[in-house]
Amino acid sequence: MKREYTGTVKVIPLGGLEQIGMNITAIEYNDSIIVVDCGLAFPEEEMLGIDLVIPDVTYLKENLDKVKGFVITHGHEDHIGAIPYVLKEVNAPIYATRLTMGLIESKLKEHNMMRSVKRKVVKYGQSINLGEFRVEFIRTNHSIADAAALAIFSPAGVIVHTGDFKVDYTPVFGEPIDLQRLGELGKKGVLALMCDSTNALRPGFTMSEKTVGGTFDKIFNDNKMSRLIIATFASNVDRVQQIINSAVKYGRKVCVEGRSMVNIIDVAESMDYLQIPDGVLIDTEAMKNYAPEQIVLITTGSQGESMAALSRMAASLHRRVSIQPGDCVVFSSTPIPGNEKSVAKVINELGMKGAKVIFQDTHVSGHACQEEIKLIYSLVKPKYSIPVHGEYRHLIAQKEVVKSLGYDNEHIFIAKSGDIIELGEEKAGITGRKVPTGAILVDGLGVGDVGNIVLRDRQNLAENGIIIVVLTLEKYSGQLVAGPDIVTRGFVYVREAEELLEEARMIVSDSVQTCMDKNISDWSKIKNIIKDDLSEYLWKKMKRNPVILPIIMEAQL
Repeated sequence: MKREYTGTVKVIPLGGLEQIGMNITAIEYNDSIIVVDCGLAFPEEEMLGIDLVIPDVTYLKENLDKVKGFVITHGHEDHIGAIPYVLKEVNAPIYATRLTMGLIESKLKEHNMMRSVKRKVVKYGQSINLGEFRVEFIRTNHSIADAAALAIFSPAGVIVHTGDFKVDYTPVFGEPIDLQRLGELGKKGVLALMCDSTNALRPGFTMSEKTVGGTFDKIFNDNKMSRLIIATFASNVDRVQQIINSAVKYGRKVCVEGRSMVNIIDVAESMDYLQIPDGVLIDTEAMKNYAPEQIVLITTGSQGESMAALSRMAASLHRRVSIQPGDCVVFSSTPIPGNEKSVAKVINELGMKGAKVIFQDTHVSGHACQEEIKLIYSLVKPKYSIPVHGEYRHLIAQKEVVKSLGYDNEHIFIAKSGDIIELGEEKAGITGRKVPTGAILVDGLGVGDVGNIVLRDRQNLAENGIIIVVLTLEKYSGQLVAGPDIVTRGFVYVREAEELLEEARMIVSDSVQTCMDKNISDWSKIKNIIKDDLSEYLWKKMKRNPVILPIIMEAQL
C-alpha cells in the first residue's frame, strides 16, 4: 500500500550557498524544525580585524519553540565552528557521531557551555526522533573520520543530505561509504537529494586518501638527511595518521605545532581515532635534543594564513621553530580559492630561507568528483535535486551533471541562502519568500558589534589615514582661544610635510573665522564646515581623502 503524503516540507538554507563555508540549513515541517550543521566562515580580505564569520540565525530565534535539535554531519569548522555562538541564542540538543561530538565538546568547554547544552552521540544506522522528523545517520567518507550523510524522514517524504563526502573504497580509518543503505533508500523512494557540490567541476573520481600515504613514504625516503615540516589541515586526522606511520617507519620523532592541530590530535588520540606508538610524539622544546633528520614537524598553515604556525616560521616570527637551510617543507593541501596569493608568499619566504618546498601530489580532496556524484544520484534516485555546499559555479556544475542523468530544470533547484524551498509529492519549488540571513562578524569577544559601517571606517582608515584637528573656543564669545592643532596618523610623514600642515592649519582657522562672522555657534555645524573645507583642500592638493576628525574644546576665560 502506498503511503499517504501530507503537506510539504520546507528546506531553508541559512548559509553555505554561494560560498564555501558557514553551512547551516533549517528543515521544517509544521511545528518542527531541525537544523543540519552550524558552521563558520573565515573572514575575507576586506574584513579587517575580523576573526570569524558566523551565520545570522534570526529565523531560528523567531521560531525557537519549533527547533527540535541540531544534527551535524562531520567535524570540520565550516560545519561545527559556529555552534558555541549560535547555541547561546538557540539552545537545542546536538546529535553527532563520536569524533564529531568530541570536537564539538572541546569548543563547548572553551565557552563554558558543557552543562547548558544537551548532547547525544549517534551511531551509523541509528535513527533519532525529533518532532515530526526521524533522522538516520549513514556512513560516508570524507577528509575527517566519522562523517555522515543524513536520511531525514518527514510525513511529506524523505530528504537525503550527503554532508561533505567522497566515495573511498580504501579509507585510512573505518569502513567505506554505505552505498547499500543509500540504494535501499532509493528503492523506497526519496523526495529530494541535497548533494555536496565542491568538486562538481572536476570530472572522474576522487583518489583514495590511502594514495597520499605512498607519496609520503617516497618523500621520507628521498629526504633522509633533511628535517621534514609538513603542513596540512588540522582536521584531516587520516592525513596526520599517515604522516605518523611514515615517521615510525623511518625512525623519526614527531612534533606538532599550531593550536588547532594540537587540539584535534589530543581529541582524536584520546578517542582512538589516531594510533601513535609510545615515544614517537615529542614536545617542540625537545627538538633540540635530536638531529634535524630525526624530526618531522606537523603544522598548521597550509593555506598561508598569516597567524598560522607555518606562516610565522616562514616570516621568522615563530618563538620555537626557525626554518634552516636544508629543511624540506611539504604542503599537504591545495589552496582554497582565494588563498593562492598567501600560499605563494609563504612558499617564496621558505625558499629564500633555503628550504626545499614540495606541493605536488601530497593531497587528495575530501569531496566527490562528477562520477561519484552520478553514482549517488543513481543509487538514491531522488525526485528533486538540491545542490548544496559550494559557490554558485559549483552548484551550476552539479546541475549540469544531474541534467546529464536525465533530470530537467523543473526538478533541480539552485537556491540562495534565505530561500524557502517547498517540497511535496505533488508540487515543489522555491517559494519566492525569503528569511533573514547574512554574516555576523566576530571580533575578539564582540559578536555582531562590528557591522558594515565599522568595516567601511576601518577600510578608510587603512587606505587613507586620519587627521585630527584640535581647537579650543571661548565659551561665550566663540572666539578661537587655542589651536587649531593638527595631528595625523597614516596620512603623511609629519616632518616632511610641515608646509602642507601649516596650510591646513590656515584653512581650519579661516573656516572657524567664517563661522564667527556668520554667528554660527552650533559645534556640529562648525565641525562639518571644518571637515568640508579641509577635505576639499587636501583633495585638490594631494588627491587624498583621509578621515578628518575635528575635536572642539571649550574654555571659560
